[in-house]
Amino acid sequence: MSEDIAALLGRVALRERSAFSELYRQTSPKLFGLCLRLMKDRGEAEDALQEVYVRIWQRAATFAGSGHTAWAWISAVARYHCIDRLRQRKQAATELDEAEALADPAADPETAAHWSSEGKRIDSCMEALEAQHAAAVKQAYVEGLSYQELAVRYGVPLNTMRTWLRRSLLKLRECMNR
Repeated sequence: MSEDIAALLGRVALRERSAFSELYRQTSPKLFGLCLRLMKDRGEAEDALQEVYVRIWQRAATFAGSGHTAWAWISAVARYHCIDRLRQRKQAATELDEAEALADPAADPETAAHWSSEGKRIDSCMEALEAQHAAAVKQAYVEGLSYQELAVRYGVPLNTMRTWLRRSLLKLRECMNR
């Protein structure tokens, strides 16, 4: 199956619609299961699956240089996309909670001062990081970019990006706990 998928991906990279249709036919049931398991909502999983195939169509040419099997590459595209959607959903919920708190006329000035102080502490701790690492942290956890997208943007291997983010978060935690 993997060789067939790899050949189909090669043809999809050349923009062959028939290859894309066949790729969809062969892989969509398993990818939908993956999306459903991650999203935990059928409608969200269906939307995510559609967007995953758009990404596959757009990025099929990058498969050859990925060093992964075809199925691993396709499932990674789906997994990262679902994780990005979940982050965006969580971020939207957090922003809504913050907006409600700010809009609440009963919110006391002491709470507002506390959150302002925390924001300044976070900014101060972010400034202590290397500029590229701080920017990558913001793009990952505020803007919702995937590790893969960040690795490409900064021209580093995926594992290097994971290490940057992990170490940066540890430094931020240490700074915030002082």
